[in-house]
Amino acid sequence: MHEASRTITAFLDGPDSPDISNPIHSTAVAQAYGFKAALVGGVTVYGWCARSVMEAVSDAWLDMGWADVAFRRPVYPGDIMTVRAASSGGFKMTNAAGERCLVGTAGLGVAPWFEEFIALDYAAPEPPLVSPPELTLATAPAGQRLRAMACPYFEGEALTYVNEKQADRNPPWVGPGARIHPGWIAARMTPLLKHSFRYGPSIHARSQILHLAPALVGQVVTVTGRFIRAYEEKGHHYAVFDGALFSESGAELARIRHTTIFRPARRT
Repeated sequence: MHEASRTITAFLDGPDSPDISNPIHSTAVAQAYGFKAALVGGVTVYGWCARSVMEAVSDAWLDMGWADVAFRRPVYPGDIMTVRAASSGGFKMTNAAGERCLVGTAGLGVAPWFEEFIALDYAAPEPPLVSPPELTLATAPAGQRLRAMACPYFEGEALTYVNEKQADRNPPWVGPGARIHPGWIAARMTPLLKHSFRYGPSIHARSQILHLAPALVGQVVTVTGRFIRAYEEKGHHYAVFDGALFSESGAELARIRHTTIFRPARRT
């Protein structure tokens, strides 16, 4: 068994401002919820693991593989983070104190939980709503489809993403035959939910991700989804929903189950 690793100093992938789409990634709002500083986005942190997972498991993981990742502790800007991924599929990201902030498993082929996912058909993208309804436990649309959205990912978007959010401008994310970064794929889920609903600060809890076909830079990806359920636990309000990413040719590129705390409990 061999291991791949990477060390990175954590950083915010956007402005430290309460006016951003998810203000939990700002110091002012995060501290109001009992955190010491702005939270670095979970999908950004997961993206920092992607190269190590690929190197440990196989390059084929990008085209037909899976990952199941959970977030255990906050990651703050300036934290020295180290990811370690083993060829057996286990991976984790720890801070300088040795605390596990992210834990995951990955593998090739079909995931053990594949049968739990309900296949989603392609749907034509819909424009953003002028005034989307608020997401609450009472209004959560269990079993209903989410509005499809279009997400361009051409060379410009790829360079911006790998430079500003991943600090990893190397193949296979750029250059001939470049692949769409796994972090960007996972990051389509929050915009998907916000394409149908509005809600306040949120915290990423878990993602189960299936890579089903080569996802190539240079196209508009369509994302469809279905809301699974909402529930309350320890004062937090959770949402679980599925998404599917389709290429311009109609091929399903990825399938994702995303769990988010869409209304965190205040711990001040």
